[in-house]
Amino acid sequence: MAKRIALITGATAGIGEAIARLLAAHDFKLILCGRRADRLQRLSEELSHKTEVQTLVFDVRRRKEVSDALQSLKGQWQKVDVLINNAGGAHGLDPIQSGNVDDWEAMIDANVKGLLYVSREILPGMVERKSGHVINIGSIAGREVYAGGNVYCASKFAVDALSRGMRIDLNAAGVKVTQVNPGLVETEFSKVRFKGDEARAAAPYHGLQPLRGEDIADLILFALTRPPHVVVADLVVFPVAQASATVVKRES
Repeated sequence: MAKRIALITGATAGIGEAIARLLAAHDFKLILCGRRADRLQRLSEELSHKTEVQTLVFDVRRRKEVSDALQSLKGQWQKVDVLINNAGGAHGLDPIQSGNVDDWEAMIDANVKGLLYVSREILPGMVERKSGHVINIGSIAGREVYAGGNVYCASKFAVDALSRGMRIDLNAAGVKVTQVNPGLVETEFSKVRFKGDEARAAAPYHGLQPLRGEDIADLILFALTRPPHVVVADLVVFPVAQASATVVKRES
């Protein structure tokens, strides 16, 4: 059986990097996408010993960059079997009345528009081939709003709506759509949200064992390896210490 081709956005760190490593070990060819060319190159060199790898450097927030990069794929690489919309992030934790508009735009551009830009390039091929699997990385923030999460939560609520809409629109073509909604995962997420403030970035994970990128990658591999007639449509995953977006048991 031919190896499936998986395209992963945000592949240079955290969940995206963990997904890339796991899929490389399980007979997937990879198209690794991200903004940081040096990191993509290092990861590509490492994983190319296990599978075939292509890299594309672009920012999902920039429509032309997305289009130019994805349309540059040639031959077999145009036939993407698996699209993993992972790129995105949170910026700031301000109440809405004093929020930073630049932060708002960065979140909406990456989490919502970026997902749309990439999907718009890849989905027509899946529909034409009547085959494919889209995995959108959502968040518990797309199910529950918390203090200071206003625009980030709104962007992830949008991912939830888009995932549901995709599932309906792609149903006739037999394209699978899975959404994975993690709780607390220790990645660069908090460092980005708090703009490099190490103390604030560490606080959400204090006193508990958070999820790791590898835990999310395991779930994605599970979803991708179900029989053809089965789709894992929607997953919410927490560390054991977490019960909701705001209820977390911390050890002193």
